[in-house]
Amino acid sequence: MNRVEYLPGFQGRLPFHLETGYVGVDENEDVQLFYYFIPSESNPKEDPLMLWLTGGPGCSSISGLLYEMGMFISLFSSLGECENESVVYLKWHGNCPRPIGEPGPPAPVGDGDSPMASIIFLDIPVGTGFSYARTEHASYSNDLIYPDHAYEFMRKWLNSHPRFISNPFYVGGNSFSGHPVPIISQLISNGNEGGIEPYINLKGYVLGNPTTFPTEKNFQIEFAYGMGLIPEEFYKIIDGINNPHILEPNCSAIASIKLPSQMRLEEPQSLSSFYCHDEIEELIEYWANDASVREALHIREGSKGQWIRCNPENFTRTIEDVRPYHLNLSKKGYRSLILSGDHDMVIPRQSTQLWVKELNYSVTDQWRPWKFRGQVAG
Repeated sequence: MNRVEYLPGFQGRLPFHLETGYVGVDENEDVQLFYYFIPSESNPKEDPLMLWLTGGPGCSSISGLLYEMGMFISLFSSLGECENESVVYLKWHGNCPRPIGEPGPPAPVGDGDSPMASIIFLDIPVGTGFSYARTEHASYSNDLIYPDHAYEFMRKWLNSHPRFISNPFYVGGNSFSGHPVPIISQLISNGNEGGIEPYINLKGYVLGNPTTFPTEKNFQIEFAYGMGLIPEEFYKIIDGINNPHILEPNCSAIASIKLPSQMRLEEPQSLSSFYCHDEIEELIEYWANDASVREALHIREGSKGQWIRCNPENFTRTIEDVRPYHLNLSKKGYRSLILSGDHDMVIPRQSTQLWVKELNYSVTDQWRPWKFRGQVAG
């Protein structure tokens, strides 16, 4: 483990504690998982500890650290002025485009900006970010190997950081992490019940717009209509289709067995193309491949060739539906926080609402506005 005090592009010493390091897992520790760790700035001895996994599969956790939920709102929030050049294609020169010069003012404790949990940002599965494999055999992963590696990582990390063993522990992630997070939580629960050491004080898990079951992309049509992205005429035409047999009329005899009205198309190609890469996501690859950045992060020399933000190669999908894991964890009393943003059409909120309702929880608090700093945010 290593302390990071300076990062290229950030002026001056980092105003918070950042640790990086590797933990070996799998047979002979042939898989070396890289992590970033930021302890709570409130009460790290007692505050929750969270393992955060970025989606993909294969997207580096640096995404969460730099511009999703980490201490940087965005390392590249100021692109600078570069004449006659497109910032998307500029190589990193340390000054153009330039990252932010200094952090914003500290936020009052409790308003959501000041970290009140210790967070591990993990590059997983193997091959993600700065994680790497020592052998070709170890370079492959799937929906079962990934959680196994994460669980082994946490046990070894806690053994090397014993002061956090008793802290309340949560697993969190977004997008594709909707698959491994509940599986990892189940593994931890099973391990605790089986007496595996160290005991991990699992309390629950957090997911944002999570992938959950095979046909959730069918909700993209419903989402697009609700957001005003497609005309009503197009929506009505699709609504009249007999979902199980699209070439047959939607007659009353079949209506009783048709799928929910949201489920219309399997991965509609006309909608899946609505994805735009942010300039920040382009620039991060130049930054992470710079030698001075790697030195600052204590990356092992020669362990990684070209760094790319998302690397889904060598990963195989083996589990399509994780709803049974959610159901089992809820029966065991673990808490879950499921977030769903209304601007994400990859995993529309309608699909998330559907499977959450299937858990048949009793309603203790009706829908109400969610406010942040006095403004309605959801």
